[in-house]
Amino acid sequence: MLTKRKNGQAGQTKLQSLLGAGGAAPIDRRTFLRRSGLTVGGLAAIGSFQLGSVRKAEAISPPQPGVPIELKKSVCTHCAVGCTVTAEVQNGVWTGQEPSWDSPINRGSHCAKGAAVRELVHSDRKLKYPLKLVNGEWTRVSWDEAIGEIGDKMMEIREASGPDSVYWMGSAKFSNEGTYLFRKLAALWGTNNQDHQARICHSTTVSGVANTWGYGAMTNSFNDIRNSKTLIIMGGNPAEAHPISLQHLLEGKELNHANFIVIDPRFTRTAAHATEYVRLRSGTDIAVLWGMLWHIFENGWEDKEFIAQRVYGMDEIRKEVAKYPPDEVERISGVPGEQLKRVAELFATQKPATLIWCMGQTQHTVGTANVRASCILCLATGNVGKPGTGANIFRGHDNVQGATDIGLDVVTLPFYYGLTEGAWNHWSRVWEIDYEDLLSRFASKEIMETPGIPLTRWFDATLLPKDEVQQSDNLRAMFVQGHASNSITRIPESVKGLAKLDLLVVADPHPTTWASLAVQAGRTENTYLLPVCTQFETSGSRVASNRSIQWGEQIVAPSFEQKDDYQVIYRLAEKLGLSEPMFKNIAVEGDRPVPEDVLREMNRGGWSTGYCGQSPERLKAHMRNQHKFDLVTLRAPKDDPEVGGDYYGLPWPCWGTPELRHPGTPNLYNPDLHVMDGGSPFRARFGVEREGETLLAEGSYTRGSELTDGYPEFTMAVLKKLGWDADLTPEELSIIEGIGSDIDAVSWSTDLSGGIQRVVLSHGCHPYGNGKARALAWNLPDPVPVHREPIYTPRVDLVEKYPTLPDAMQFRVPNIGHTVQQAAIEKGIARDFPLILTSGRLVEYEGGGEETRSNRWLAELQQEMFLEINPADAAERGISDGSWVWVTGAENNSRARVRALVTERVGQGVAFMPFHFGGWLGGEDLRANYPEGTDPYVLGESANTITTYGYDPVTNMQEPKVTLCQVQAA
Repeated sequence: MLTKRKNGQAGQTKLQSLLGAGGAAPIDRRTFLRRSGLTVGGLAAIGSFQLGSVRKAEAISPPQPGVPIELKKSVCTHCAVGCTVTAEVQNGVWTGQEPSWDSPINRGSHCAKGAAVRELVHSDRKLKYPLKLVNGEWTRVSWDEAIGEIGDKMMEIREASGPDSVYWMGSAKFSNEGTYLFRKLAALWGTNNQDHQARICHSTTVSGVANTWGYGAMTNSFNDIRNSKTLIIMGGNPAEAHPISLQHLLEGKELNHANFIVIDPRFTRTAAHATEYVRLRSGTDIAVLWGMLWHIFENGWEDKEFIAQRVYGMDEIRKEVAKYPPDEVERISGVPGEQLKRVAELFATQKPATLIWCMGQTQHTVGTANVRASCILCLATGNVGKPGTGANIFRGHDNVQGATDIGLDVVTLPFYYGLTEGAWNHWSRVWEIDYEDLLSRFASKEIMETPGIPLTRWFDATLLPKDEVQQSDNLRAMFVQGHASNSITRIPESVKGLAKLDLLVVADPHPTTWASLAVQAGRTENTYLLPVCTQFETSGSRVASNRSIQWGEQIVAPSFEQKDDYQVIYRLAEKLGLSEPMFKNIAVEGDRPVPEDVLREMNRGGWSTGYCGQSPERLKAHMRNQHKFDLVTLRAPKDDPEVGGDYYGLPWPCWGTPELRHPGTPNLYNPDLHVMDGGSPFRARFGVEREGETLLAEGSYTRGSELTDGYPEFTMAVLKKLGWDADLTPEELSIIEGIGSDIDAVSWSTDLSGGIQRVVLSHGCHPYGNGKARALAWNLPDPVPVHREPIYTPRVDLVEKYPTLPDAMQFRVPNIGHTVQQAAIEKGIARDFPLILTSGRLVEYEGGGEETRSNRWLAELQQEMFLEINPADAAERGISDGSWVWVTGAENNSRARVRALVTERVGQGVAFMPFHFGGWLGGEDLRANYPEGTDPYVLGESANTITTYGYDPVTNMQEPKVTLCQVQAA
C-alpha cells in the first residue's frame, strides 16, 4: 500500500511490451540519469508506440566519444525545490546529464522528473512551428504572420471593448526576467487582468502569511528544517510533490530523533515516514488547528514572552479557540481529542518546531483563513524567527515564488507595491515613463487602481452578462503563455468560455489542453499556437521555494522555430507599438531582450522586497561556487573572494544595492542575527498602533540594533528625526530629492538610490521597521479565522453553524458561494453524491501534465488516469481494482471515465484523483484535436472536469481539494 500504486505484482506496461527485453532491462540510477533521453537500444521498437512523427535516433545524439564536453548549469523546471541540473554539451547538443553534487539543495540527487529533463529539450512532441486554426484545421504559419494577425485582432478588440477585454495569463515557468517583462507589457497595454499559476496554488498562502507578519513566503529553507525537532506536515505530500526536499526532512528526523507528524485526509507516501499520522476530513483544517491551540492554551504551553513582545491580538484568538473543545473538533473533523492533544504538546514543547504545508491547506474557500490559522499556531508557540522553526510553504512550480514576487498577479505591480497611485508613480520613475502616459493607457484611473480578474474566473468574465462584470466589457481574448487549462476547476464551464472567445493565443512548448479543448469547444479560427522553448534553451534567474535566486545558463539553443519567452514578448510588444517604452533601458540583441539588463532594471525598482541586491554578476558567482555553501546554514565562508559571507542564492530580502553586498536572508524574522548577517524583525507594515495598543515590537530587536525597541518603517522624516540623514551621500540625497515634492515621505521602498536602506542597515536597524505580527488581521473577511464548511459539504448538518461567507462582488465578478452552498443543500447533492473528492500530485508528473506526459520516460511510469477509492466504498458499488469506473460530479452533469485503484490510502467516504491528466473529456478521447505529432503519450480525464464552484474571498482561489462526487462501475 505504501510503496506501489496497487496490490500484487506489477504487470508489464504497454511501453515495456513494445520495448521488449532490451527496453525492460534494469539500469542503475547513474545510467538512467545519463541516458534520460533516447537510447540507441530499443528505438526501433519504441517507434510503434509513438503517436506522431519521430526524429531519427542520431538526431538525439547520445554521448560522443572523443568530442569535448562542456558543462553547463541550469535549474530543474518542475517543482520549486530548486535542484541544479548539470548538462553535458557536445557540439551544441545536450548529450548527457551529470549529478550536481555541489548544489547545497539537491546534492547530486534528482527525482524521476529531474532525471528526465533532457527529454524536455529533445522531445519530438513539442511544437516546432507557429500554427493557427484555419477552418478547424491546424495550419503552419510564419512568426511574422502569426504575430501580425494576433496584434491586429487584439487592437480591434481593444478599440471596440477596451484594454481589459484582453486577458494576459502568464506563467510560473517564466524566468524572473520573463515574468517582469510580461507584467510590464500588461501595464503598458493598460490592464491588471494578468495572472499566473500562483492563483490556483498559493495565492492564499501569500495573502494569509503576508497579512500576518509581512511577506508571503516560506520563512526558512529546506536545509534549515534539518534543525527541527518537531515537524508537522499538514496538507502536503513532499514525498511525491517535492521528493528532493524530503532528504533534508528525513535526515533531520533521524539526526534529531524528531517527531514527524503528517495531518492529511489521505495516507500519503509522506505519511508512510511519519511518527504520527492524523486523518482529518478535508476542509476542516481550522477546526483542527484551533483544536491544537485549545490544548496549548488549556495547558499553558504557549510562549508567553514571545507573544508579549512580538504578537498583536492573541487575546482575540483565545476567545475564538475556546469555541473548539475536543468534542466539537472531533465532531467537525473526525480527529480524536487525545490524539490532537498529543500532537499539540509535541509542537509546543519539543522545539524548534516547524509547520509545513502545500495546496492541501490553500485550495479551499477558506484558504487564506487556513494559512492564517497555521501562522497563528506558530506565533502562539514561538515557533517562528529561529532555526528549525517557521511556516515552511513548499511551492509547486520552479518559479511560482518569483512570478508572484514580481507581480504576475491581479492585485499588484512588481514586488508587492500594490496598485495605488503611489505604486504606479514608483514604477513610472523606474521605467522612466511619465505617470500620465501610463494612466492614459487604462480605461480610467479607478480601473488602473482596481485588481483584475483572477484566472480562476476568466470564463465567468467571458460568459456572465456584461452588466455583472465590473469593467467596460466581457473578456473577449486570451493570451496564454505557459499555463495549463486543465489545472483550473470547472472545465465544462471553461469549454463554454473557449467557444465564446474572439481570440485565443497559446504560447508554450506544447499545445496543452487549451488546444484540445478549444477544438472540442468548436473553435475553427482565431486560435494560435506559438512554439516557445524550455528554460533550458534560454537563460535567466528563478526563485526556489526558500527565496533563493539561481541563475540558469542556456544549455542549448532552441530547435526548429521555437523562440524563448523574451522574444515572444518583444515581438508582440513591437507589433502593439509598446517596444520603445518597454525596452528603453534594456538592451535587445536581434529580437531578444538581454535578461541581465532586465534583472538590473528589476534591481533598480525592487526595494520593497529586497530584490535590489541580487545582480546577475552575484547570482552567476553563486552558481560557480556552489560547493562553498554550508549544507545547513547555506552560508559561504566570509573570507571567500567571490561569495564571502553570502547565503546561497541571496534569498530575498537582500537589501541595498549589489555593491552593499548584503548576504541575503536565510530565515525570516530572526532577531538573533545582525541585519547585515541576515537578521530581521517582523515587518511594521500595519501601522504603529490600533485602538490604543502598540503594533510595534516591545523589547525585541535585532542583534546590534541602535534602536532597542520597536520602531516604524523608515522614511526620510524618520531619518531626520534620528539625525541619520547626515549619513547620506550627496549622490543619494540628490536622487531622493528628485522623488516627488515631499522629501520627508520618501521611504526605504521608494528611494531609488538605496541610500535610506544603506544608512539604516549601518545603524543595525531594519529598513521596514520592527513591528508585531498580527494574530488579528482586521482587514480580512474573518479577522480571526473561523471554521466554515466547504461549498459542497457532506456535513449539511454543520452548515447552519458554520456557513460559508455571504455572496459578494470580488475581483470584478460575483462570488455566489453562499447561494451555491444553499442550493446544494436544497437539491440533496450530498445524498446523490456521497463521496468527498480530493485531488493531488504524483511523483511522475507535474502541473497540468502536458509536458511530463509527453516525456517518454515519465509516461512509462504512469500510463493511466485513476481514482483511489476505499475498499468498503468499492465493494458497495461492485468495483474491483483496475476496473473502469465513471466518476460523476455535482455540477454540469460532469463525468469522467478512469481506472479504479482500490486502496485504504483514502478513508471510507473519500476518493482521490491526481490532477495532472488531460486529453479526455466525459469519456471521449480528444487525441485527434491536437496538432499532428504533438499529442502527449499519455492522455486521460482531468480531475477538474469534476471539481465545482467555490472561491476564497480574499484571492478567489478555487476549491479542488474538497467537493462531492459519485462513483459507479463503467
